Amino acid sequence: MRARWRYNAAAVLLAGAAMHAPAAPLTPERVMALCAEVESPGHCGRKIEAEQLKSLPSLAVRDGDTLKVSLFPSGSKELVDAIAGANARSYALWDYWSNANAVVLFIADGERLSYGVLQRANGQLTTVPAEPVLSPDRQNLAVADFCTAGCTNQITVWRVARDGIRKVAAWSPPVTWSDVTVNWKDAETLAVQYTPTGEVTGRTVNRALNAPDWQRVEARR
Repeated sequence: MRARWRYNAAAVLLAGAAMHAPAAPLTPERVMALCAEVESPGHCGRKIEAEQLKSLPSLAVRDGDTLKVSLFPSGSKELVDAIAGANARSYALWDYWSNANAVVLFIADGERLSYGVLQRANGQLTTVPAEPVLSPDRQNLAVADFCTAGCTNQITVWRVARDGIRKVAAWSPPVTWSDVTVNWKDAETLAVQYTPTGEVTGRTVNRALNAPDWQRVEARR
């Protein structure tokens, strides 16, 4: 019998679901219950999606390996899973930001996890390396991508515009951090929770978007 892949809440949820004012968020406890024993990250995503579709029936439908998301004001976007071969990839409905008219997707490439933000107004899908957190003014996303291997170990800020979502700034801590989560203190300030290497007690630091030590990223058109 194939060994079961046990869901790692820290890897998928960044140690807790971010509170970014979506329409129907699942609590971290509910996500952990749904994915307590699953065979893969993609399996976890499908279980979360099934729960979300119950409360968002007019937003998206699942037909086999195809997730069809309705766009607004018209149209739809089909996301088709590739379940065979070395390039296997699956999409799952993770959340809905009604105040930003955007859908958040959970993307599994084998054991590698990422998230996607689908803007319903233009059908554009932007992939980010970890769970995005929407700012109170809906102008920016914050992403904290930290792990022991395969992560950027950076906090990044992404600008949300009608013509797409683009990374505009990145910042790396001077020492190694773990258990990193990010939320918005206000529209111009991030509240970052982290645990320094060698310590067991977490800390919180505020980072203003206008701080001079951000690495600015030139937006590509």
